[in-house]
Amino acid sequence: MFGYIWEYLFTSFLRFWLKWFLRQITGKCELQRICNGYRQGAPRTSRTEYSLESSKSKTLKASVSVEENQVEECVLTIMKEKKVVPQKDPTFKMSLQVCLLQITGYKRLYTAVEDLRKEPFDCENNRHENMLLKLWDLLVPSVKLESRITKQWGDIGFQGDDPKTDFRGMGMLGLTNLLYSYAIVGINLTEMAYSLLKSGALKPHFYNTVSQSPKLEDFHQLYCYLAYEFDKFWIEEKPESIMEFNRYREKFHDKMKDLLEEPDVSLCMTVDCKL
Repeated sequence: MFGYIWEYLFTSFLRFWLKWFLRQITGKCELQRICNGYRQGAPRTSRTEYSLESSKSKTLKASVSVEENQVEECVLTIMKEKKVVPQKDPTFKMSLQVCLLQITGYKRLYTAVEDLRKEPFDCENNRHENMLLKLWDLLVPSVKLESRITKQWGDIGFQGDDPKTDFRGMGMLGLTNLLYSYAIVGINLTEMAYSLLKSGALKPHFYNTVSQSPKLEDFHQLYCYLAYEFDKFWIEEKPESIMEFNRYREKFHDKMKDLLEEPDVSLCMTVDCKL
């Protein structure tokens, strides 16, 4: 209870006066102190996001939701409102712009992923059907599919004769990710990636690895990382049978969440993943 009271007092009253005091001492606004005090990555972008969302200024609050082509103009508006002189702080504009691109890009990425998840698999849609058949050809190119509805689908991990029932939870997002990395547990890992994105847990990863706005391609690459790491995890853990899948899935999920607590986290399959 004391923690909630302190948080309310700090955000409602004390934070404003602390920011004012530090500005008088340093001659810089909070955003400048953040951009100057942290290198590019999750710590800087996360603090910038909190500062903007906590601001009493409508302009600053709205900046976290602007379109990508409005970011530069938004930065200039913020600089004018906060009385930042470019000649005295020449790196601030670019630093804040990168932060805003990451912040707003993450929000757009979630919207794009959510739209794909909400799109149901439609067997009357030729594009959907072709993607499903392509998945079969990728997994078992030497085996001909006897018919569209067949028990053969069970050979690659689907639960019934018609794979469309497996896509009810993740929709076309599940099928799209399977085409990126065709692991049998792909739909479960898609749900894991989606839940991490929705909760905001993936922000440190994207803020550290994508220097502009993260796109759907970046989400699919994250999914591939999960598929690759889960395969190693499963082999290392040596479960007694596939019946233990759910328990080990949750254990792996917890492992990923712990990794995402690290400020410098970078969930990449290759060592040359750079900003």
